[in-house]
Amino acid sequence: MYKQSLMDIKKRAAITGVEAYLPDYILDNNELSKMVDTTDEWIMSRIGIRERKILKEDGLGTSFMGAQAVKLLLEKTGTKPEDVDMLLCATVTPDMLFPATANVICDKVGIENAWGYDINAGCSGFIFSFETAASFIETGRAKKIVLVTGERMSAITDYTDRATCPLFGDAAVAMLIEPTQDPNSGLFDSILHVDGVGRKYLYQKAGGSLYPATEETVKNREHFIIQDGQTVFKYAVSRMADVSVEIMEKNNISSEDIAYLVPHQANMRIIQATGKRMGLEKEKILINIEKFGNTAGTSIPLVLWEFKDRFKKGDILILSAFGAGFTWGSMYYKWAYDL
Repeated sequence: MYKQSLMDIKKRAAITGVEAYLPDYILDNNELSKMVDTTDEWIMSRIGIRERKILKEDGLGTSFMGAQAVKLLLEKTGTKPEDVDMLLCATVTPDMLFPATANVICDKVGIENAWGYDINAGCSGFIFSFETAASFIETGRAKKIVLVTGERMSAITDYTDRATCPLFGDAAVAMLIEPTQDPNSGLFDSILHVDGVGRKYLYQKAGGSLYPATEETVKNREHFIIQDGQTVFKYAVSRMADVSVEIMEKNNISSEDIAYLVPHQANMRIIQATGKRMGLEKEKILINIEKFGNTAGTSIPLVLWEFKDRFKKGDILILSAFGAGFTWGSMYYKWAYDL
């Protein structure tokens, strides 16, 4: 009888380490209510966020938080900087338009033999960049990839806008992505989408080549997040729920098979609607939005980092996100290690 060799087994991308950096400063709803016309009750009932971490120090940006997370990751996983083949950074708040924040992070942590770049996919930044990393792993082009998701959302948040300023927080997460031929771990499937209609409903108007920075764009507060909340909510509820069910059906996964749903932490109602559509009891829906807020593309990795002690090798996780663009998608992933 033919016996399948390891060479015949498809290589998959596996997360083999995850570490996070969170700023010290906590902006809670009580303090926020002194800055803008809102209340803790209003924010909790509509969004589900009680506090968020904010990087307050001048002269620090996304690369600072990302570098701190990468240093922790390299230390915890025993990885030498010279062994890293590639570093990807998913962010909508780069230090500068160029050079890439990925390059800046490499310099700050001593990664000199790697290449990499930034990926901007809004709040879907993690799943889009993880799929990118998986492509390099599966083809053998890279063996050790550091995937950084980092956002200083406070830098583009208008704290005079009561509709958007309660939403966002700052954080960075670094992951080590490596190949595995274990048939019961790694990234098995993903479904990713974009729809450019989203550019009308969630965007940052000024600062790019279309509307370069001028005195007028600054006065008009056009360098901050602009969002049509109702439209974004409607799209997010339907798209996140639909794509999460789609990946279950495509891979013959039942709600009983799933260990946890790891959703983008944008809004408690969106998360709950997605879990309900998937037929999951609330214990299987991982949520930390209350204490971190929406950290954009960093939110799913931040959940994985916070709850990693719960995961067992082989646990089926469904990762689901929706973001500016519009971008959205889901992933079928099996956790790769026991702590």
